[in-house]
Amino acid sequence: MSQYIYFTEEQKTQARQTDIVSLLKSQGETVKRSGSEYEWKDGSQKVTLRGNLWFHQYERVGGDAIDFVRRFYNKSYPEAMEFLLGDCGGTLITTPPVIKEKKPFKLPKPYCNMDRVKNYLHYVRGIDEDIIETFANENMIYESADYHNAVFVGFDKNGIPRHANKRGIGRGSTFKGNAESSMDEFAFHRIGKSKYLYLFEAPIDMLSFISMQKINDLQKILLRENELKYTKMFERELAAAACRWKNHSYAASCSVSDRVLFQCLNDYPYIEKVYLCLDSDEPGQTAADRISTKLFALGIESEILVPIHKDWNEDRQAAGGNSPHICAEFFMPNKQNNMGDENQCPVLQL
Repeated sequence: MSQYIYFTEEQKTQARQTDIVSLLKSQGETVKRSGSEYEWKDGSQKVTLRGNLWFHQYERVGGDAIDFVRRFYNKSYPEAMEFLLGDCGGTLITTPPVIKEKKPFKLPKPYCNMDRVKNYLHYVRGIDEDIIETFANENMIYESADYHNAVFVGFDKNGIPRHANKRGIGRGSTFKGNAESSMDEFAFHRIGKSKYLYLFEAPIDMLSFISMQKINDLQKILLRENELKYTKMFERELAAAACRWKNHSYAASCSVSDRVLFQCLNDYPYIEKVYLCLDSDEPGQTAADRISTKLFALGIESEILVPIHKDWNEDRQAAGGNSPHICAEFFMPNKQNNMGDENQCPVLQL
């Protein structure tokens, strides 16, 4: 026979308002201050803390102190309540409910040029220079004035900026984060005219994949150089191949969320197939399976592409280190279905 444990509304409120930082410190956990908030690591993934509230930056979920204990200490609701109300090994510290005023979205102020960002993306990350220029000319990438971060901008279908992902580019910097009040459904993305969309976790992974895709398209033409020169079509075909990636749509969720994907599918109904290009680690592939199941239920075709290394930038680096001109070899997934289709995107084969 199960036992029902009754908690008063006062007890529920008290438990819910437990200061999570104080709770973690009482358990010997390490927390790090970050501006007006704190950070705690769930394995290698960042959880932001403010008073009695938490937010998992990678999985884009959060809650109050009760939710925190249930999730990260693997407790039932009654166990979490008892843990917070006195069985947590220390004095219970509560905090007033956090009411965070939502500010209007505002892009970080741009620097007068973006030389640092271009050099970082090209020489450190191996991104193709012409691809960087394309996104920069469309105001989708720039350099912030304050910390010289790379800023990746997401627009809605009317061309209004709604999201900004910031990435530190200093030596050894691991800073990543979204501008306040960014709307996840409009995270960094570029829309083409074909029926294909490729979804990534991070903007740099997306740019790395496009760089490799461009190399592959160029290699196909170079293999036919003698034939095409004979017909005086070589230069034209080479120029067309360099821009072929622009036919497709690409999106980076800046997490493992699917919100930007489904916003794109809603705004651009001609997209019929989605390639899920998330990281090869457990969170990335778990998310890929989850999103694939959702797409199947909606009757939308999808395919999961897995990088050889952890992510697509690691694949790009392995292909050419810090020398973006070095080519890589590729193979096509599902060769039986994709042979001869120039719109299909390759997976890097080392």
